[in-house]
Amino acid sequence: MPLLTMKQILDDAIAKNYGVGAFNINNMEQTLAIMSAADRTESPVILQASRGARKYAGPVMIYGLVQAAMKLYPKVPVALHLDHGNNFETCKQSMDDGWTSVMMDGSLMEDGKTPSTFEYNVDVTSRVVAEGHKRGITVEGEIGTLGGIEDGHGADRVKLADPDQAVEFAHKTGVDALALAFGTSHGAFKFKAKPVLAYDIVQAVNKKMPGLAIVSHGSSSVPPELVAEINKYGGKMPGAMGVPLEDIVRSIDFGVRKINIDTDLRLAATATIRKVFVESPEKFDIRDYLRPAMEAMSHVVETRMIAFRTAGKASNFTKVISLEEMAKVYARK
Repeated sequence: MPLLTMKQILDDAIAKNYGVGAFNINNMEQTLAIMSAADRTESPVILQASRGARKYAGPVMIYGLVQAAMKLYPKVPVALHLDHGNNFETCKQSMDDGWTSVMMDGSLMEDGKTPSTFEYNVDVTSRVVAEGHKRGITVEGEIGTLGGIEDGHGADRVKLADPDQAVEFAHKTGVDALALAFGTSHGAFKFKAKPVLAYDIVQAVNKKMPGLAIVSHGSSSVPPELVAEINKYGGKMPGAMGVPLEDIVRSIDFGVRKINIDTDLRLAATATIRKVFVESPEKFDIRDYLRPAMEAMSHVVETRMIAFRTAGKASNFTKVISLEEMAKVYARK
């Protein structure tokens, strides 16, 4: 099965009321962990790479990893997405590299830290949408700013999305998916107390634009047992806290369709590797610690796919809508 556009996956999620995990990848272990879980649960999946990941592994390597994994798991419907593009050029480069979906995060300036103006966000996102839709590629935008840092990307000041402004933004730009700041946050140290998510923001936007895929960034739950395991074996992560899984699941019924997960996989891998190093200090073969780390990450992904009701939905994608077909759909609008 060739790569799907993210829009095809999210349109099905909208129609059948489920969420789709978008999992960040940097290397082979993460890619195989995610894809094997998707295969076991018969789930569609969004594999996404940030600018940091593209710099770490290189876009050619990331694309090659995805293509190889798809050969190993040919029944898994996959979209390849750029996470947090910071300007038009970065998004266009990902389109040229074969990505079937890109995010233009115009809620922040190019430095990925400074909050932008609404006008700037509309302008730069509209340019990316025009280029992407010409090629049949899905485009995600963002309104409001999230807290925390993800691969050097994130604002110090949290600004929750205004529902009316979000709808105006979606109409003006033509984005296929819209990330809303409604109380989630990037990273492992998201909160000092249990977060209170502003579901009313999601509900208001979904009510006015039910065909728009709403995205929840910073949705890792930071499982306490993984944090405890890391600290037990020499780590220093006091006070790490995420968004409770049940709160993210609840947001699906309010209209969230794409759910970004990164930190949870990092924690699973780190906890496992630390344990191996402490309990088996004689080990030096990287397979002795990366294989169990991969299995731990895959378990996290599997639990998320089941919780998000993605499991069993792979059979919905018997026909792949090509980029050429999608470009014609966009051109008719």
